[in-house]
Parts: sequence; C-alpha cells; structure tokens
Amino acid sequence: MHLRRRSLLLAAAAAPAATALPAQPAHAAGQAPSGRRPVVIGHRGAAGWRPEHTAVSYTYAVQTGADWIEPDLVPTKDHVLVVRHENEISQTTDVASHPEFTDRRTTKTVDGRSVTGWFTEDFTLAELKTLRAVERLPLVRNRNTVFDGREEVLTFQEVVDLARRLSKEYGRTIAVFPETKHPTYFRSIGLPLEPKLASVIRRNRLRARECVVQSFEPTSLKRIAAERLRVPLWQALGTTGGPYDLVSAGDPTTYKDMMAPAGLTRIAEYADWIGPDKSSVAATSLVADAHAAGLRIGPYTFRAENQFLPAHLRRGTGPNDFGDAFAEYALYYRLGVDAVVTDFPDLAVMARRG
Repeated sequence: MHLRRRSLLLAAAAAPAATALPAQPAHAAGQAPSGRRPVVIGHRGAAGWRPEHTAVSYTYAVQTGADWIEPDLVPTKDHVLVVRHENEISQTTDVASHPEFTDRRTTKTVDGRSVTGWFTEDFTLAELKTLRAVERLPLVRNRNTVFDGREEVLTFQEVVDLARRLSKEYGRTIAVFPETKHPTYFRSIGLPLEPKLASVIRRNRLRARECVVQSFEPTSLKRIAAERLRVPLWQALGTTGGPYDLVSAGDPTTYKDMMAPAGLTRIAEYADWIGPDKSSVAATSLVADAHAAGLRIGPYTFRAENQFLPAHLRRGTGPNDFGDAFAEYALYYRLGVDAVVTDFPDLAVMARRG
C-alpha cells in the first residue's frame, strides 16, 4: 500500500474524514461534511493570548480546547531542533539586550531574501536557553507583553513532552503539528531538518494521532515520507509565487498551480492534507477540489483583530480591535474545512460548538 494511503488510514482518528463537499452545504456550523468536528489547531500555541511558541502559549491553547499545537522548527548550531517562528530571533527573544551576543548580529540571505539580525544556527542550545521569549507583535497584542522575559526557548522534544503531559492531564490526545521552516536553506548550510525531525518522531514513537508534519516545501515532505514514519503529511500553500525548493531548482510551479485540480492530484501522491491561506478558500471550489483528490484541508491563519478580518466583519474603529471572528469561523465551517489554524483556539472551539 502506498505510504500516503497508509498514513491516511492511520490518521483516521486524528481528523475528520475527507468527504466531497455538496454544492450547497446543509451541515451544521462547526461540522465538516461528514458530520465530524473540524480540528482546531493552536497556531504556535495560543499566539493571540500568549507570546508564541512558549510553554504558556501551548498550555493555554490546550486548556481552551485546541486539538493540535503547532511548533515551527529551526536548528541550533549544535543541530538541535528548537521552536521559533523564524531562525532570525530578534523579534521573538530578548537577544538584543544580551551584550555577550552583540557580535552575533549579521546579515544572511534566507530563501532569496536579505535578513539582518541574530540567527538560531549561530547559537548552541545552551546559549539559546539563556534568552527569554518576547511578544512578536507588541503593537498589535500589547496585552501579551506582560509575559515578556518569562519563558525560555523550547526544543521540539520539550514540546512533545508537554503535549503528552497535557494529554494525560486533560484526558484527550493532543497532537503536535511541526513545520519545517526554510528546509532548503538549512540543508544548504549543513543543518538539515528532516533527519532530526524523524529522529524525534521515532524516539518518541509518535503515532498518526499524535503528530502531523507540515511544510511549504514539497521536497521536505517527500524526505519525511521517505523516512517511512507513518505520520500524516500536510502541504502548506502560500498565496503568491511558489515553494522555495522549487523556485531554487528552476521549477516554475506556483502555489496557484498546486491548488488547481491537477496540482492537488500530485500533492495527494505524497501528502494527506493541504493548508492554504484562508483567502484561497472563500468563494472558490478549493474545499471540494481537495476532497475530490482525497485530501483534507485546513486553512490558516484565523485571528480576531480587525486588520486580519474581512471588512464586513470588522467592529470598532481600530485595526487591533476585535471584530466578529465567530462569523468568520462559522463561514469556513459551513464550507466544510477539516481544520482551522488559529491564533485564538478558544474562539474557534466556541464557534465549533455552533
């Protein structure tokens, strides 16, 4: 049996079944077309309420109902996987206030872009552990800055341990949803992500219900598939251009191509899910097309602030005032998505209750 098909069977308990979307969906809000509940994925934990990728963020996500928690993976100099939004950490840690690391500030080209700052691959794990996390969007989420300086940088292993502890505490399986960040770049500097990720999955004997691996780069997912880990794979999809691994190899395939029916058929050869930007889902046939290809679909990223909501759902006067996030969740649940990736898992769970 094809590896992807095996992982689909193993993942059956982890997420709603993939079912073709009816032309005029009549299922209740908060339910996939199969009648099963869409998965609520805590994006970097509960990033709307706590600084992202911290123990308090992941814990709060689970406490408020998240089914999965998402760690973004980047490596240290000594090749340990840690969880940060990017390998450049000046916006998510207090590294700039550490004089002992002043000389580590540099400029690098990552995925074709020039980036200046401090990078995880220039620090050992022991050095990163001396830093503390800060809110990445302090002007948007000023309330989260009260937690600045309190939480350390976590390893992926520590997130797995936390998920298992929380699973026992709350009596339900909490899955980890790791994303390989900039895998082509890290492979080019001798710090490939996939072998280390596979090692953690094997060491912890993570099952399909406990782990789903995602990446924007299909090459990274295919490398994970080759490890025969039997965990589901999730192809993340951007809105413009194409995956960097394809771009760097001269492949003209774009994300738009990948979301066309023929592209979805190709994705289904190695992956079980697609994760498009939510803007690619509304007023399109993407949900139905994904289901027709045997794929589940989980759009990203749902947020509550006006600036991240459609104009007709905004409330109040400021860009950071909360709008009618419940109406947005209800719309996508009615469309038949199998999961939502959200900074506010508590709101997604409340909306899922219908």
